[in-house]
Amino acid sequence: MRQEKRLPRRPASELAERWTTIDGVDVFYRESPEPPDAPAMMHLHGFGLSGRYLLPTDSLLRNEFHTLVPDLPGFGRSGKPSEPLDVPDLAHAAARFLDDRGIDTVTLVGNSMGCPVICEFAYHYPERLDRAVLVSPAGGVNNQPLRRAIAQLTRDGRREPPKLMRVATPDYLRFGVPSTVKMFRALTRYPSLERLLALQIPTLVVIGDRDPLMPGPARVKEIASRTDNHVLVVMIEGAAHAINFSHPGELAHIIRLFMADQPIFDDPDSPGHSRLFEVHRGALHPRPKTGT
Repeated sequence: MRQEKRLPRRPASELAERWTTIDGVDVFYRESPEPPDAPAMMHLHGFGLSGRYLLPTDSLLRNEFHTLVPDLPGFGRSGKPSEPLDVPDLAHAAARFLDDRGIDTVTLVGNSMGCPVICEFAYHYPERLDRAVLVSPAGGVNNQPLRRAIAQLTRDGRREPPKLMRVATPDYLRFGVPSTVKMFRALTRYPSLERLLALQIPTLVVIGDRDPLMPGPARVKEIASRTDNHVLVVMIEGAAHAINFSHPGELAHIIRLFMADQPIFDDPDSPGHSRLFEVHRGALHPRPKTGT
């Protein structure tokens, strides 16, 4: 059954809320209401969720970039495909969504499961990806087996703002247990680390020091140092997994600096909330511009 094309009674943000159809599936998405003459930036949500929890960060960037926040097919308000999509399927769906919107190249900003989707997108469509922003990437061996991932998510839930549960719970219930099991199986089979280390574009990785789904900073730095890739790793103290929702000011600030190749410094507009700092900068990553 196809999802009825109804918009929410009360918009979740100042972004325009729209529908389109991708591969016969109704897809709900949000977009800069008046897209500026600036590069396109698409935000990709995590496991079992919709794009709604990404809106706090996206809303801070909507006047500087042509931002889009789709509910990927099978998630959120979008319809369900006849067969559940795995990570490569979701990457292809993201590409066809961009085709539908007439966008050739894009910067992708992902959280959690959205990060493997970005890595897969880069693998198949390297010429279409300008830059990648991986926020709290998930899906690797650190999140296996399923019972371990569930325990990590439980600990994370106690570290996130209470308001997140009001956003996430309806999404999880809509996604359902069978879809959760199938999607987790797909994530465990996905070569996350291999794809991450193969990226050949400027890549920003943002992690929180209170994220139970991520390995520690030392392990993250060790993994990043395995390649001369264009990887920049930034830590936000006090952040857990859903950084796009809990620390939108800090994350938007980091993304702006990354996009402009500026040095990483703490956000002056979020005093006392947290501290952010650079953990690792790959040899091929653009060096910070100074004196601008």
